[in-house]
Amino acid sequence: MSHTLKLARRPTRFRAIATVSVLFGLSACDGDRLGPLNPDQAATAALGAQSDSTPSTVASVSFAGGIPMGTFDQPTHAFGPLFNGAKLTLKPWELLPSLAVVKARGGRVTLMFAGSSAHYLDSNGHFDLNRWKVRVDRFRSKNFSSYINDGTIIGHYLLDEPNDPSNWNGRPVPPSTVEEMARYSKQIWPKLPTVVRTESSYLAKWSGTYRYLDAAWAQYVHRKGDVDVFLSRNVADAKRKGLALVVGLNILKGGPNSSAMTASQVKTWGSRMLSSSYPCAFISWKYDAAYLSSSSMKEAMSMLRSKAQNRSTRGCRGS
Repeated sequence: MSHTLKLARRPTRFRAIATVSVLFGLSACDGDRLGPLNPDQAATAALGAQSDSTPSTVASVSFAGGIPMGTFDQPTHAFGPLFNGAKLTLKPWELLPSLAVVKARGGRVTLMFAGSSAHYLDSNGHFDLNRWKVRVDRFRSKNFSSYINDGTIIGHYLLDEPNDPSNWNGRPVPPSTVEEMARYSKQIWPKLPTVVRTESSYLAKWSGTYRYLDAAWAQYVHRKGDVDVFLSRNVADAKRKGLALVVGLNILKGGPNSSAMTASQVKTWGSRMLSSSYPCAFISWKYDAAYLSSSSMKEAMSMLRSKAQNRSTRGCRGS
């Protein structure tokens, strides 16, 4: 590329960055307003500033097959040869532009609409279903059915760790409430699978039948014991309750003594979690550019991507 062409591109890039800065400066504290400007255009500008690759430049890329593999909070520009799956938490105006980029890069995502739990806790710090519904309702006006139908969206991520008392001031969210959340989601988007990040073993404690919840989530960490036992138990409980299963690793804090996993541990434990044909996705916590940048970690992730891609393709809808 010539020096002249580089100079010619700089004003455009600087204008895009400046525009994004102004747009975000106009947003409210919660980021739910952008004043008189078109919010979808704002999100498109922000996504464009992340990477030189836009949907149009990779429009020919399609999902490679198998099951999606990636991380939490993965930037859209990271979708590609290494990662083609993710869990994303998006604001309403980010939804359509983000999905366009993900699809163009051959990706698959599970989406959280409610956002941080701080938005749906009551005055006592307990989960508030009505407040959660209000958060989800923000997406009612968005028409993203085509991304559900073509498989770009693999699930609605209802809630994070309902089983953990520390998240809800000592009162875990019971499986029956999770099922009610799933029912509410299906009233709005009947074809969108519903997913909750808690082990199927927790969900199996409920004696009821899951008619609306589709999938549980088994994320391995070293403190949970033998990885094969962990996986077998979660697969068995998911099957017993008619649930699909997402699996993954806590790569940043899942090693011994809550350390980051080494490349060797990622390869070994990830391979075991991918040894079953039952999971519908392999998504790990969470994206960290510095952690993922070493050659050994890239090699480990590349091996897991190959294993995920060689799995039989299956959706995250329960039975």
